[in-house]
Amino acid sequence: MFDKTGTLTKGSHAVEKVIPLTDEYNADEVIQYAAAVQQNSEHHIAKGIMATLKEKSLALWKSENFSYMQGIGVKGVVNGKSVVAGGPNYFTENHLSLPEIPNEINQEAETVNFVLIDDRVIGIITLADSIREGSAQAIEELKKMGIKSFLLTGDNDRIAVAVAGKLGMDGYLANVLPHNKQEKVKEFQAKGEIVAMTGDGVNDAPALAQADVGIAVGSGTDVAAETADIILVDSDPRDVVKLIDFGKLTYKKMVQNLIWAVGYNVVAIPLAAGVLYPNFVLSPAMGAVLMSVSTIVVAINASFLKIKK
Repeated sequence: MFDKTGTLTKGSHAVEKVIPLTDEYNADEVIQYAAAVQQNSEHHIAKGIMATLKEKSLALWKSENFSYMQGIGVKGVVNGKSVVAGGPNYFTENHLSLPEIPNEINQEAETVNFVLIDDRVIGIITLADSIREGSAQAIEELKKMGIKSFLLTGDNDRIAVAVAGKLGMDGYLANVLPHNKQEKVKEFQAKGEIVAMTGDGVNDAPALAQADVGIAVGSGTDVAAETADIILVDSDPRDVVKLIDFGKLTYKKMVQNLIWAVGYNVVAIPLAAGVLYPNFVLSPAMGAVLMSVSTIVVAINASFLKIKK
């Protein structure tokens, strides 16, 4: 199971469109209000909005009463107004009708973030992410190994379908709130599946801990890295394939070395005990030599793993 943003994608989230929905606020003001409440967030969307604010050389307004709504968005008070910057889940969680999204927005490629002031939607900011180099190759190699791959994301179905389809994944789970990611892993485990979870954010930490193998992307958060069993230092999805392959090769070498070590003892101990006496008896000196040879053979065989990789 792969988290999407920052794992299979770069997590860059560059702002694509800023669309005011009222005459009271222009595009720059929509960005400023969004940036004001996003400045205390570490989410990829917040970073994208803050980058746009800087590019446009717009003033960063102060915000008060900042609150992070897990998997939904952020809110605060800016210029005496209650401001919310959130995704579609904000409306779902508050049992509100989702505003109509303009046709100019490509929902298969752009993440939609709504800006609300005093409970009224005043604008839409869309952000686009790009798939990491190597993601498609990683999924293809996993298929060759007979390992299924599923996308786990908080984004909408259209984006999930587009990304999973482009990468050739076996399936996807969309609109998954952060606290539900762990439950999704449990559901697969309940079916008897052995699950490896790959993610990068704070929101992925419970799922990483729940999975049989938790894999954190090195460019992600410290919480994810501390929770996971394995860290991908280069943040390359292809390293997931490499670590599985390396694990299989290591296990194979362990079995080979056990056979070598046990084999020497199975042969040498009976000979030393006099099984073939009087025709042949293994002297203590020769037994010591054979034990040393056994150690050397095991060490050399193990070193071939490094040469192979």
